Amino acid sequence: MPDLPHMPDGDLAFAGQIIDKAIEHMMEKRLSSLAIASALLGGAMGVLTRTLPDGVVVGILQNAIDSVESGEMRRQAGKDHAGEA
Repeated sequence: MPDLPHMPDGDLAFAGQIIDKAIEHMMEKRLSSLAIASALLGGAMGVLTRTLPDGVVVGILQNAIDSVESGEMRRQAGKDHAGEA
């Protein structure tokens, strides 16, 4: 997988906090978990495909698939932790 561009310190944590608050807000509005997750995934895919080469996007998705298949994501179930997966 090609190297990811450098992320300034704190960017991921800050972005994750914003996403966690957005998720909390949508849940308070009683949106379905599937609608929330689909919208977030679609938005994330849009950002990734506009800013990174296809090979990097595929690598990120493969890491996510591997995390699901290994049970890592299930072990983290519960409170949202955007950016930690």
